[in-house]
Amino acid sequence: MAYDDDLRFAHVLADDADSQTTSRFRADDLRIEGKADGSPVTDADKATEEAIRRTLSRARPRDSIVGEEFGTEGYSSRRWVIDPIDGTRNFMRGVPVWATLIGLMVDDEVVAGVVSAPALGRRWWAARGTGAWTGRSLSSATRCRVSEVSSIEEASLSYSDLSGWEERGMLPAFLDVIQACQRTRAYGDFWSYMLLADGAVDIATEPQLALHDMAALVVVVEEAGGRFTDLRGNPGPLGGDALATNGRLHDDVLERLTAG
Repeated sequence: MAYDDDLRFAHVLADDADSQTTSRFRADDLRIEGKADGSPVTDADKATEEAIRRTLSRARPRDSIVGEEFGTEGYSSRRWVIDPIDGTRNFMRGVPVWATLIGLMVDDEVVAGVVSAPALGRRWWAARGTGAWTGRSLSSATRCRVSEVSSIEEASLSYSDLSGWEERGMLPAFLDVIQACQRTRAYGDFWSYMLLADGAVDIATEPQLALHDMAALVVVVEEAGGRFTDLRGNPGPLGGDALATNGRLHDDVLERLTAG
């Protein structure tokens, strides 16, 4: 398929990232700084993104890079979008729910993505037209498929926290969705969306996200049979927020979130 080579290369990048991140996870000398927006960054975040950028610069010199920690480098219709550690606060506290996100966009479409969570012993990946897969490695993989739940009253929803919904003035609408669902859990960050791709939850949504938070997730969700849009229903990772579902529930949840 068209992006098989890019997907294999993304796995190589993820292997290198895993070496960087796991060597610093729960390290006694982990260094933590505050960024301008008030969020934390560790030496592991920076070193991992730098390592990925070095490899990309050598192996894909014509492609551009968009990373959480060091911004945009180059200009190309092909963009590698990197979040070196999604779930930095978990990483800092020793919680194993964090991952490196590596997505490839061509123009405004995500065409390949890898989500690598070494502390969980899991990785998820997809390329357009090849399905979504999960496992410890390419040689040990199973197909990802979203659930077939078709009623919100039977649905399981995963989210990160409530503060962003309050800041957006959407907390009452979000609480209405929570109350309509059978089950809710705050698994948070990338894991909500990968559990969706696994068919373990049916709805994942967040009101404030950046491109690097979403790019790798989009193609995994969609290739697993799900739907990924912003909160206005526009597909893809460019809207600054996200709603992902198994597809069957999407319009219902969108309507509830935007009511009033």
